[in-house]
Amino acid sequence: MMGQEQIIHALDLFGVAVFAISGSLAAGQKKMDIFGVIVLGLVTALGGGTLRDLLLNTGTVFWISSPIYLWVGAVASALTFVVVRHFPLPRRALLLSDAFGLAVFTLIGTQKTLALTDSATLALVMGIMTGVAGGMIRDTLSAEVPLVLRKEIYATASLFGALVYVLMNHFTLPLVASLIASVLTTLSIRLIAIQHGLSLPRFVSKHDPPVSS
Repeated sequence: MMGQEQIIHALDLFGVAVFAISGSLAAGQKKMDIFGVIVLGLVTALGGGTLRDLLLNTGTVFWISSPIYLWVGAVASALTFVVVRHFPLPRRALLLSDAFGLAVFTLIGTQKTLALTDSATLALVMGIMTGVAGGMIRDTLSAEVPLVLRKEIYATASLFGALVYVLMNHFTLPLVASLIASVLTTLSIRLIAIQHGLSLPRFVSKHDPPVSS
């Protein structure tokens, strides 16, 4: 039976893999070569956690102290490059892989920050940042408007997932239940938003002309 640390480590590696896949798919949409695919996959997978560790001054960035993260991201990116050349993927594959990465990395960022600082506020901020930063870098490098800046529900899903973990931790509920609830909250909100095209209200003045949705 896996212990708590092993479960969190496994989730972290899974998050690296699915975010690397989303980065690779974004690179594929821009017709990058295999080097570009791997680079964009790694930047997407490692960007949020790197920024988190630097801001929290943890001493060593996670993928430097444990290079397995680099290998997982690189292999996932390379496999995506190979698979897509032989098998068609759903149109929403990038959005779906990004949603899973967002959910897992939000949880990891929240859990690690709470363990280090015991600050609920910092945990929420770092959870969201860990979840969205890699995707922002990916979209910027691939010349797209970052998902978090579009009208879609994205960071909001991350916020609620982080909040669920913080609350469950505050009431000392079982760790595994807290992990599952946090991931499912972020993932469910994001997938529902994708499926139904849900978005937050936009900044519109009453003097502005009507904008078609």
